[in-house]
Amino acid sequence: MKILAIALSGIGDALMFTPSLIKLKSDFPDCQIDALVMFKGVENIYEKLPQINNIIFFDFLKSPKLKSLSFVLGLRNKYNAVINVYPANRKEYNLISFLIGSPKRLGINYLRKDFLNLGFLNNVTIRENDNLHNVEENFLLCEKFSGKKSPSIHDLHLILDKDDLVYAENYLKANSISEGDIVIGFHPGCSTLKNHEKRRWEPEKFSELAGRLIENFNAKILVFGGNDENELKDNIVKKINSDRALSVQTSTLLESAAVMKRCNVFVTNDSSLMHIASALKLNVVAIIGPTNTNYIRPWNTKHKIVSLNLDCSPCFFYSPKPLTCSLNDIKFKCIKELSAETVYKNVKDFLESVA
Repeated sequence: MKILAIALSGIGDALMFTPSLIKLKSDFPDCQIDALVMFKGVENIYEKLPQINNIIFFDFLKSPKLKSLSFVLGLRNKYNAVINVYPANRKEYNLISFLIGSPKRLGINYLRKDFLNLGFLNNVTIRENDNLHNVEENFLLCEKFSGKKSPSIHDLHLILDKDDLVYAENYLKANSISEGDIVIGFHPGCSTLKNHEKRRWEPEKFSELAGRLIENFNAKILVFGGNDENELKDNIVKKINSDRALSVQTSTLLESAAVMKRCNVFVTNDSSLMHIASALKLNVVAIIGPTNTNYIRPWNTKHKIVSLNLDCSPCFFYSPKPLTCSLNDIKFKCIKELSAETVYKNVKDFLESVA
């Protein structure tokens, strides 16, 4: 059997599918599993996984539509089953799955606007459940496909090789980070697609939080993010104005992950690095505004979710529609009014519990 996992929507979503990859390989030990991806970070993670046979990389975002169509048709009739990695069940992904021509097309039917997103093109489906995590949704879908129940769901699967670990060791040594230091990781970024930069906690609050952690715990602050977030990271480090704060620059996502392993606590927006931190089993303080925390909370790791829990939250559910806010007084109040003091208390709880 040949299975294609369509993992186009992002790094975090692809990582949250890794427990299902383990299940598929267990249920169909002789199958070939390929992955269709369009982000280098996903390729970086998936190329290390023993469950994946081949990675097919194509940048749909930067390619003309006719070229994209030709590429998809080139995959036609090559797979027995195609899986749209939840939550990538929007019309573009469902159409890609349909055009590939697999007899089995797996996808999760959205509770909202499923027909408009061409959910009817899938023929092995389960219904979306707002109370379940993305990991659980994917796993249940794979259970339906294989017909085999599993007693438990695996952790997120992330492999760091020797080169990644040596890189981290050298990085920490070069920046005078020793075994006894308290190290706090920050990820102030997140995806900017569909207005999602509005999910970001303000840089000034990250710098205020860092100041308190440096003053009270003599902590060292490592600010992480992709190369597209370098300006954001550097701006926060500049505002912190301390030699105990560093903007982490690496060549690959897994090099960043290897450095992240050293963090005592990881403070993050709802982002791909939140899920990387979960895979690394870090203590995670997740700053969540408009998103349904049931979907994306840190999976199987110690974590604290910092949220105002407004009556209007969550307001973001999976949909192709850009993120918007219906409040008239303070737009995105759920994130803008989250104080540095509130986040600090959650970090402090972690630090004192392991002291």
